[in-house]
Amino acid sequence: MAERLASSASLLPASPSPSTRRAAATIASFPSCSARTGLRLRPSPSRFSQVTVAGRGRGGAGGALRVVRCMAASDAAQLKSAREDIKEILKTSYCHPILVRLGWHDSGTYDKNIEEWPQRGGADGSLRFDPELSHGANAGLTNALKLIQPIKDKYPGITYADLFQLASATAIEEAGGPTIPMKYGRVDITAPEQCPPEGRLPDAGPRLPAEHLREVFYRMGLDDKEIVALSGAHTLGRSRPDRSGWGKPETKYTKDGPGEPGGQSWTAEWLKFDNSYFKDIKEKRDQDLLVLPTDAAIFEDESFKVYAEKYAEDQEAFFKDYAEAHAKLSNLGAKFDPPEGFSLDDAAPADEKKVADPAPADDTNGAATADDTSEAAPQPEPFVAAKYSSKKRELSDTMKQKIRAEYEGLGGSPEKALQSNYFLNIMIVIAGLAFLTSLVGN
Repeated sequence: MAERLASSASLLPASPSPSTRRAAATIASFPSCSARTGLRLRPSPSRFSQVTVAGRGRGGAGGALRVVRCMAASDAAQLKSAREDIKEILKTSYCHPILVRLGWHDSGTYDKNIEEWPQRGGADGSLRFDPELSHGANAGLTNALKLIQPIKDKYPGITYADLFQLASATAIEEAGGPTIPMKYGRVDITAPEQCPPEGRLPDAGPRLPAEHLREVFYRMGLDDKEIVALSGAHTLGRSRPDRSGWGKPETKYTKDGPGEPGGQSWTAEWLKFDNSYFKDIKEKRDQDLLVLPTDAAIFEDESFKVYAEKYAEDQEAFFKDYAEAHAKLSNLGAKFDPPEGFSLDDAAPADEKKVADPAPADDTNGAATADDTSEAAPQPEPFVAAKYSSKKRELSDTMKQKIRAEYEGLGGSPEKALQSNYFLNIMIVIAGLAFLTSLVGN
């Protein structure tokens, strides 16, 4: 088996360099969150588990066979538990927009014209390394990493690539947005040298906004509908001039927070995910609301305008298209293990996950193989005396024990019905008929 250990080198992200006038044109800018200090990116654990199975060696000598089993890139149960922890952070830190931005900026470097991984960019956890974190468009994202690094430390069985996308989708859903049909199992890159070059993310104020959006997002394999739908994520968040070069220092909507005051938002309720972004731009509602050149372009370009008008009138249509576009964006460039990925719908949280006892070795052929699987025997259903009672109310514990003792004394159990005694049944029937005959005779 080819070994695929991927240990992430420890790295202390430096503060991003002063940003050029780059901001995510279709990515929600972040509100200031309560930043935690001491960010440390720890090596990822081995994705291999070792199991020792008893077997027989040559000549009948006893021995042990060490079986190495490769696990998925991320543990589903740990991801599900991490999602609950992210929800708790969102309740207290109001960091929905920055977590959305974190996931988008990690995946938004994808280039469909490059086949090799990780050269093609995309959702591979590269944003945790300083060369990419210091890109102008990523200014401020150190704060997002500080927020979720404790979760990564708590759940070492998940990758950064999955954690970034999990945080992004959870932030949308917790802000009132649609449920994102996510899949997981993304593999992390392992070294800063594998980060994509700067310049793949969109500018906020290009000379030709519509053309620029198409150039960037077409390179990712997205179309006009998806560009406009993703632009709707600007319903969340604020832009700060000290980070992106855009927006006012504060407005009537941001001067009191929540979170750190300041910045300029696209919408009045900038922590609520809805279609107000499209409504407010269309109605040119308020000078205190931000409209970037790339935002204005979705109502000026004839192709973009069709979708922008639709979403301004129909929030349900916007939610549907947004959920599909977000899921697609989150998968761009990712290398999945297993290749088809997996959903969290059926996974139990890590603190509830039960580990079955290993099955005994198969003595018929001397040793177990890596593909051996076993299924635990079904557990007997707990005895409930009320099932065998004509009453609806529960019996006392004493009566339950008495009934069970008598029932099992006759050879029965809750899992096994009493065997019929045909001879006894026949004798009872004959006796009954004889009794009836004597009554009639009398």
